[in-house]
Amino acid sequence: MKKSVFRSAGLAGVVTLGLALTACAGAAPAATGDASSGTPTEVTFWGWAPGYAEAVDAYNASQSDVTVTFEEVAPGAKGGYEKMLNSVTAGNAPCLAQVGYETLTSFAAQGALEDVSEFATANEGEFTPASWSAMSIGDAVYGAPVDQGPMALFYNKEVFDSLGIAVPTTWDEYKAAGEKIHAADPNKYISSTYMDYDYAGFNWQAEAPWFGVDGDAWTVSIDSPETQKVASYWQGMVDGGLLSPAPMWDQSWYAGLGDGSIATHVGAVWIAGILKGSAADGAGKWAVAPMPQWEAGDDKVGNVGGSGTAVLKGCSTPEAAWDFAHFMSTDADTFTNLVSTAGLYPAATELLSLPVLTEGDDYFGGQAIFDVFAEASPNVTTGWTWGPNMPETVGFLNDGLGKAWAGDGTIADALAATQTKTVDALTAQGLSVAE
Repeated sequence: MKKSVFRSAGLAGVVTLGLALTACAGAAPAATGDASSGTPTEVTFWGWAPGYAEAVDAYNASQSDVTVTFEEVAPGAKGGYEKMLNSVTAGNAPCLAQVGYETLTSFAAQGALEDVSEFATANEGEFTPASWSAMSIGDAVYGAPVDQGPMALFYNKEVFDSLGIAVPTTWDEYKAAGEKIHAADPNKYISSTYMDYDYAGFNWQAEAPWFGVDGDAWTVSIDSPETQKVASYWQGMVDGGLLSPAPMWDQSWYAGLGDGSIATHVGAVWIAGILKGSAADGAGKWAVAPMPQWEAGDDKVGNVGGSGTAVLKGCSTPEAAWDFAHFMSTDADTFTNLVSTAGLYPAATELLSLPVLTEGDDYFGGQAIFDVFAEASPNVTTGWTWGPNMPETVGFLNDGLGKAWAGDGTIADALAATQTKTVDALTAQGLSVAE
């Protein structure tokens, strides 16, 4: 199985630079019990996704050697991650925690994760390469991938059909479609603006990584020639007036998706749930197609989102922790419920054919939309590595992107500023950054 070119021994070495941050923490009382004595091992799991509590119940009912207790915490960026890191430092962390792929490297850089490769490596072939790579660094494995966010083109079929526009298969065709839509009605746009991880997905597809390693140092390439190619494309969309001013996640964005004034969104599989829940007026009008390509005939795909069940530092029973993490990610009945309740798309390859994923969806005119994502999933490009402090990096990026989308500066300016600020911040944190 092809491994990410940056997830190498070098990255593992870089991550160890952050271990001193938690070196003073004692071993966490994260799990108790002894299965050999007949007393179930007790494992605590922190997370926030709908359906996780039911997954724990299903696991506990399936065997008697391990008892998992689920505790709901605030979503990661809203306080959950801070609570997890604080608990590791204090020595009282749970064994397991829900951690987004974009944050996993940050946790590893702070010495907050336990390597469970001894128990996990044998299961690598059960998961997509990109999702397994997202939960591993070098030879270390820090938990089980749960879901993934392969990208595709969500488009308003009614708008496209009314103008006789073919579904674009390349980014050039996508821009041409945007020009035709906006020319027909100045109040209609092919898309809106993109921020942080959603914007990162375009770079992921283009094999334009933002981070890598050089020996024992981080490399930062947020403004590389490869990323500038992506920036130039979207700057052309801005300069051509082809993007709606409605900010992503704003109520005006939802309204535009519902009334057809925003005709597409290129995003992850979970956008289907956003459309169905927040753009009800678009029901029956939308469809899904493969992500546009830079070169005709390519099948490269980016990824946005996804998370894993990570084993936190100090877990005294990592084998039991892995057993549950693996179960939740691979048990068909359990994951069917996660699809229904949380809209998750499995990282485990055998689950990509779950019956719930083959059903037609009325919102999308009866289309079995997950067929598109099943084809996209194995084409998510490898070689992408998240940096050691992504919350700070995306804060810098969003500040610049917000201005660029509004015409105050350019996307290239945003990338250059993010590059400089990120390097300065990592250096200030005591991390080595290669020139």
